[in-house]
Amino acid sequence: MTQTLVRPPFDPELEAALTVLHEQLPATFTPDLIPVLRETSFTDPEAVRARMTALGLSRRDVTIAGYRGDDITVTVIAKEGHTGHGPGIYHTHGGGMVIGGRMDGVEGFFSAIDRHDAVLVSVEYRLAPEFPDPYPVEDCYAGLVWTAAHAHELGIDASRILIGGGSAGGGLSAGTALLARDRQGPGLIGQLLMCPMLDDRDATVSTRQIDGIGVWDRTSNVTGWTALLGDRKGTDDVSIYAAPARAADLSGLPSAYIDCGSAEVFRDEDVLYATKLWEAGVQAELHVWAGGFHGFEMVPHAAVSRAAVAARETWIDRILGS
Repeated sequence: MTQTLVRPPFDPELEAALTVLHEQLPATFTPDLIPVLRETSFTDPEAVRARMTALGLSRRDVTIAGYRGDDITVTVIAKEGHTGHGPGIYHTHGGGMVIGGRMDGVEGFFSAIDRHDAVLVSVEYRLAPEFPDPYPVEDCYAGLVWTAAHAHELGIDASRILIGGGSAGGGLSAGTALLARDRQGPGLIGQLLMCPMLDDRDATVSTRQIDGIGVWDRTSNVTGWTALLGDRKGTDDVSIYAAPARAADLSGLPSAYIDCGSAEVFRDEDVLYATKLWEAGVQAELHVWAGGFHGFEMVPHAAVSRAAVAARETWIDRILGS
């Protein structure tokens, strides 16, 4: 058995909230918990509706063709009465490749929609293990292609589309950006990769440090990657689109924002991805927030959470305002 290593401490405000968080979200996520957690809502629909009403945002759902032409759903969110053609935000939700839905995480983009009169499209990609790789990333790419093709009617400037997501959604955003580059698909002005899930190989120091603690620990990560890849996990038979950390060439990608916590499994792979982007001549902004566990901004009152959200919003403003 591999020894668990000493880790950076949690931020005190975040650590105090862990007990409450673990009542809903276990530190260790095993395959038997997938059906249970799929019944748990991590987004309060009433709170989302109230926030949309306060900002004057509207929502509609559209059925589109996903991977292999199968039906999937996207949700389009914009200001009521949106006219003209503003920036687009294409969102891929988190959930370790196995749980979650397209409304999870969208509230984090509401302020940007309001400030920039942007239109957000969030995709309901199909989940592993029922739909293993390449279904999730190919569904995400299909949704991006649809968004670009329908940009005019959606009120989006097709030359100003930002892709973004958190956790598994961050990994899927990175994989989708690679697909768009390699297939000469829709152009992107940026990729917002929040604590992205990028590497299936379970070989970093940070994965050994975060084992049985925090949120989304090492075992959880193995659960998610195994559901997505099966026996291919950790072998040479894994594409760069499923696990973007495996990409040798990151040239030609859009500017990236990458963040994570110092006390989470994804820390080392996220730092390395930013480094590889810089090596390829791609602009990247990296933040490693001291004491943060995975998805720590779910504790919104903590000072480090407020700082992380503010930094993201500043980057979004620079990208969408350009």
